[in-house]
Amino acid sequence: MRMVIAVAADHAGFHLKVLIVGFLKGLGHDIVDLGTQSEEPVDYPDYARAVAMEILSQKVERGILICGSGVGACAAANKFPGIRAAICHDTFSAHQGVEDDNLNVLCLGARVIGPGLAQEIVRVWLSASFSGAERHRRRLAKIGQIEREFFKGRKKRHEEGDDE
Repeated sequence: MRMVIAVAADHAGFHLKVLIVGFLKGLGHDIVDLGTQSEEPVDYPDYARAVAMEILSQKVERGILICGSGVGACAAANKFPGIRAAICHDTFSAHQGVEDDNLNVLCLGARVIGPGLAQEIVRVWLSASFSGAERHRRRLAKIGQIEREFFKGRKKRHEEGDDE
């Protein structure tokens, strides 16, 4: 199935990003390359934000973030309500994360896995579909409730002038 996919990386993930973008194009997907475009040091939260905003605006279907370990980009991406990001350094986690948890962002660590494994993980992740099983929908609904509760409380504090 052809998809529109946002891909971004910090400087540590730049070379793997270039490889993954080419791989995805070779599979026939449309790519939105959100940078970075060099090994010049940059901050991964900026790229996590860019990918999250593309997904939340429904300009793309899924996103891939690459940094040195995958950890920082994943942590930043998961701060956005509606984003379900996970580090996957194996194919089981990649397909299971989509099938059970409806992941929409794949995070990879360029300093953790090699290019061949990265391509295989991406291929498996893209071929997986959310199962829609009742237990998985229920769990995702609970995640959504947590997001709504947190942001409702934050909005209230902000309106009361307590937000910094």
